[in-house]
Parts: sequence; structure tokens; C-alpha cells
Amino acid sequence: MFRFFLRVLQLICWIGHLPSGLIMAVIVPSFAGRRLFYVSDPVKTPWCSPIKVKHGYANCRTPQGEYYKNVLGTRCDIRCQKGYELHGPQQLICQSSKRWSGKVLCKQKRCPTLSMPTNGGFKCLDGAYFGSRCEYYCSPGYQLKGDRIVTCMDNKAWSGRPASCVDTEPPRIQCPSVKEKTAEPNKLTARVFWDTPEGRDTADGILTDVILKGLPPGSHFPEGDHKIQYTVYDRAENKGTCKFLVKVRVRRCVKLNAPDNGYIKCSGDGNNYGAMCEFSCIGGYELQGSPARVCQYNLGWSGVEPTCAPMNINVNVRTAAALLDQFYEKRRLLIISTPTAANFFYRMQLGMLQPAQCGLDLRHVTVVELVGIFPAQIGRIGVKLLPPSLALQLRLLLRIPHYNFNIVVMDKHGMDKERYPFPATPAELFALIDNFPLRKEEMKLQAEIGQSCP
Repeated sequence: MFRFFLRVLQLICWIGHLPSGLIMAVIVPSFAGRRLFYVSDPVKTPWCSPIKVKHGYANCRTPQGEYYKNVLGTRCDIRCQKGYELHGPQQLICQSSKRWSGKVLCKQKRCPTLSMPTNGGFKCLDGAYFGSRCEYYCSPGYQLKGDRIVTCMDNKAWSGRPASCVDTEPPRIQCPSVKEKTAEPNKLTARVFWDTPEGRDTADGILTDVILKGLPPGSHFPEGDHKIQYTVYDRAENKGTCKFLVKVRVRRCVKLNAPDNGYIKCSGDGNNYGAMCEFSCIGGYELQGSPARVCQYNLGWSGVEPTCAPMNINVNVRTAAALLDQFYEKRRLLIISTPTAANFFYRMQLGMLQPAQCGLDLRHVTVVELVGIFPAQIGRIGVKLLPPSLALQLRLLLRIPHYNFNIVVMDKHGMDKERYPFPATPAELFALIDNFPLRKEEMKLQAEIGQSCP
């Protein structure tokens, strides 16, 4: 019996190797007096090897809905899991050769290689395959623009926006601290120095030139507060700035005023440390006190406060030189000499000068009259009479003729400036006097205090 079944098994195995569609009938020796027939249909029995798709699956359809999914003529649609793609035909057919019509493979999807951002980089888990995560980073001084983390997706593209490293941090620049300085004597400015600050970039270290807004170091700064600003740019046009103050102080005394009946002229700003103020008096007044005062470091003025007192001419002196010394550096002299008061030129001259007396005073001119011939000679300054001997000495000292009409003009330094043998008009005299040294400055000062003639 055992041999019989073994024989039947051998026949079945042999029939299984017959071509597709061939039905075999095999007569088996009798068993218990009966003959057995074994009929084999290769279409309905497993024919090709089972399909196994790694990371995928096969959806198979048999010709007549057989139980086995690998019988002859079976058609299988191949699909891959998410993240994998098919390499090979999408459909396989079980052929009579007992082989499937092709080979398939599901390979893991791969995204394109990421480009390395300038001034940065990235690091990935699992390379560039599906599901891999890559994280971007930037070098110090740069900021990430875009998505920091990207993932390889099923469509073989990276999620998010492409990343780049940009320089958004401004360069650094440090200015000096506040610079304070006091002006030097008789100056209203101070020269201030400092080192030009240098910028530092946190990215690539490349900077433009430092741009200065304000006066450069080593300049003379006037009194007050001055803003100094430095600006620097990096290659990404980020801007860094710093500022500081330059403070210049001027030591000042109390402001001085011109004395009554006088005027003042100051150097510098009038009351700054080292400034000097000079004082003068109007016509008919003489200065008493310090003619000049200086603003000192202790903010006090040197000297004594000046005043302008009416000029008092002493005619009771012994010599003509002593008389002239009273006018030195104070008044100009217009000396009119005539042999007699009835002289035509003399009378004409007085007639022209009397209306011009205000103009003479403004010009610091004192008129001295020498009338007659010694011993009948007299002298007169305004209403004051000179002794005959003093009038004689004055003619002799100045070499003025006794018997002719004559005019002598002397400046404040006692210099003989001009002589006229005939009457001179006020216009002529003023033109001469106004050309004396410092006369233009005197006229300006007189105009400032409002002196004018009717």
C-alpha cells in the first residue's frame, strides 16, 4: 500500500512540470479492485514562486479566481510603501516558464542634495533619504534666513524654504568718552584731540571707511557742546554708529561797561579769560583809573575801575613843555597865532571854528589862541588866560612867527602835523585830523556811544 501512494505522489510531481493548460490523466493501478484516475490542471495549482516585495506589496488577480495567487497567468500590480519608489514594471505576470515576467524593487526615495549656504552649513540625520531631517546653521555673526529644519518628503523635495545665512548684525564701534577742555588765555576756542575709533564686524570683518560727522580731531572748537558721530558699514550695509560730546568752556569775568563820558574797546569776546579792555574818554574829559584791564584766571579784572572826569587844564605852570605835557596822549592842539586881534585872517578863522566846536571836541581837539606881541601878548584856552611869559615860551618852543597869522596842528604825541599861513576850513582840518593814527577806530567808538553834533 505504501508503495502505491508513493507512486501516485511521483506521478503528481511529474504532471506539475507539464506545460501550462495541459491536462493530464493518469491511470493508477487498481486499489481494492478499482482503477484510479488522477487529473492535474496546472492553471489551478501554484506555478510561479510566491511574490515578496520588500517595502511594498503585490495586488494579484488570477485568471479564474483561483485560491493560489501564483498560478499560471496570474497578474500582480506592484505597489511600494510611502517613501519608497518602484524600480521595474508595475505589473508582473506568471508565465509558463514558471517565472514572473520581470523583477521589481522598492527603493527608498531620495531628495536632491542640499546646497551648502554661504557662511554656514547643515547637518542631517539619515542623509537625504525620505524622512531625513536636516538642520541648517550659520557662522558666528550671521543670522539664518528661511527654515532652520527641513525634511525630505514623499515627493522627493525638501520641506520649507531654502535657507541662507545673512549678515544682519551691525558692526560695533566704540567712541571715546566726553572730551572737556577750557579755552586758553585770550582765546574763545580750544584745540581738542582724540583717537579715531575703529569698527569691528562680527561677521567677515570687512568694513568700509569710518565716516565722521562733525569736526575732526585736532580742530579748534568754539565755546559750547559739540556732537561728534562716527559711522561704519559692513559689506551687508549694516550700520554701526557711536556718539560723544566735545565740551569747550571759556572762563569769563563779569562784563565791563564803558565809563560815563567814555568808551571801551575789548579784545576777544570782551570778558573771556585773557581779554584786555582799553578805556577812552570823549572830548573834554580825561581818564582817571586804569586805562586798560585784563580778565584774569580767577575771573577778576586787573587794575582799577576807570572814570572819565572833566579835563582840568592848569595854566599856572612855569614852562611851555609842562603845559603841553597835560595834553600828551589826551588831546590834539590847534594853535592859532595872530599879531593882533584885529587881524582879518584871525577874525575869519574864529568865525569858521566857532560853529565847528562840537566837531572839534569829538576829535579831541583843544584850541589855543596866541594873540598880540610880547609884552602885550596873551594866550587863551577857552576861558582860561595864559600868562604872557607862558604864551611867549609857547611861540618860541614851537617856532611860531610873531608878526604873521599862523596855524599849527599837533597830534596827541606832540608831533607837528601841519601848518597853515592862512585860515583853514573845518573840513580841511577834520580831513587832516581824521587821518591821524587810530582816528577811524575812535570815530567808530564814538558812533557806538551815540555822539553826534547838531
